Amino acid sequence: MDTDKGNVIQLPVITRLNLNADLTLKNLTGKLDGFVLAGYDKDGNEFFSSTYADGGDALWLLERCKLALLTVES
Repeated sequence: MDTDKGNVIQLPVITRLNLNADLTLKNLTGKLDGFVLAGYDKDGNEFFSSTYADGGDALWLLERCKLALLTVES
């Protein structure tokens, strides 16, 4: 399916399926004040980036998100 022509609609729901990383990032454009990004690159290496200069702020956000993830009912 060609995602460049708008044929894919992302619904605002929790899913058990993996999402396309490029499409997800594209859909977040203009919606965030800041972020911490963690994942794997195409070679399987860990990748980390943050818009926050202070490592403590980035870690605080990661921990708050971790708590939110752990409290999601499945």
